[in-house]
Amino acid sequence: MRIRPPRPETRNSARSVWLFFALVHAGFLARLLPFIIGGGVLSDVRFYRQWAYQALDDGVWQGIDTAWVYPVGGLAPMLVAALFGPYLYQLAWFVLFAGLNAVGVAALIRRGTPSSFTAAYWWLAATALLGPVAVGRIDGLTAPLVITALLIVAARPFAASLLLSAATWMKVWPAAVVLAALVVVRGGRLRILAAGAALTAGIAVVVAVFGDVRNLTGFLSAQGARGMQLEAPLSTPGVWQAITGTSGAYFFEDEVINTMEVRGALSGLVGDLMSPLLALTLLLVAVFLAIALHRGAEPSALLATGSLALVSTLVVFNKVGSPQFMLWITATIAAGLVLDRAAEWRYPAIAMLATAALTTLVYPVFYDALRYDLAPAVAVLLTLRNLLVVSIFGWSLVRLGRLTARARSAAAAASPRGA
Repeated sequence: MRIRPPRPETRNSARSVWLFFALVHAGFLARLLPFIIGGGVLSDVRFYRQWAYQALDDGVWQGIDTAWVYPVGGLAPMLVAALFGPYLYQLAWFVLFAGLNAVGVAALIRRGTPSSFTAAYWWLAATALLGPVAVGRIDGLTAPLVITALLIVAARPFAASLLLSAATWMKVWPAAVVLAALVVVRGGRLRILAAGAALTAGIAVVVAVFGDVRNLTGFLSAQGARGMQLEAPLSTPGVWQAITGTSGAYFFEDEVINTMEVRGALSGLVGDLMSPLLALTLLLVAVFLAIALHRGAEPSALLATGSLALVSTLVVFNKVGSPQFMLWITATIAAGLVLDRAAEWRYPAIAMLATAALTTLVYPVFYDALRYDLAPAVAVLLTLRNLLVVSIFGWSLVRLGRLTARARSAAAAASPRGA
């Protein structure tokens, strides 16, 4: 018996997408059920619950009364998840995750084109592959907000900027998408700036009135003080040095911030270079993006590709390599499949699915074997994952170059002879 794929009219329908959505989230719920029944929580949600109840019960508000590792807006979803009480905190977090993911999927299929349905299926499949990282980290809430904002920013820059600004005040990475939008969306730059400034000013006033305004930027110093995390792409040589016992490199568990770092050898120097390299690369990509726009590249394709390039920069040149960072790239690719020609995004889409699978294999499946046993096989998986991440970043730069060249060719063909 030959198994035939669904017909296009069945596959490219909102009903089929929502059925797949239900299937994926039922799988998430099944995985979380033991935690929900036992009153436990998965992954970093245990910290979210702790911080929420420190505020509600003890009156200690992270990011307001004290400096925090996250931007202060991250406290908002953590408090919302406390509505059902501490015992059902995991259930409330899942409902919040599923609700925002539904918003992202609705934004993806809104145009009703074959590529938009493909993007929705792809996003759900990638989310499923990332598994506990998607449902157990705050990045799983910000990713669908970024997808939604990217898909509406050209038509509704103010609303999109509010979404992006809110997401940025939960986790910094959506600021890269704000930068891409500011460069590309010519007619909406003032509205993008106004929305971001208004929300930021409101948050600053709240922090100043109820706490210490200096805590508003506390997350910047907290991140800057960190060492090279084990999973960061540019930590890969140090990982192999630690495993092979060369150059004095070793793994160090920072119990204060719950991370594994590579120390010794050149890790300190590399860590010191990360922030300048990150800032410089962001600037260069933004300039590259502006040049492409000036030369007539298609704005929607440019917005998608520029967002991917800038977000990938945040991952590749980051001393922190947490697995949830893969959600950042995944969200921008999902939007790119709708905003640009989906067929031309085949490489990053396929590479990201492989990246998501490898990420889950490394963390949480075989992570202990890597950090405690220095297992070479797991290091191979991590190395492959990091190479794929770097290749997606490289693809985005090449794509920017091609969009620019295509625009120049089109302009030359359209100009009168001899002009």
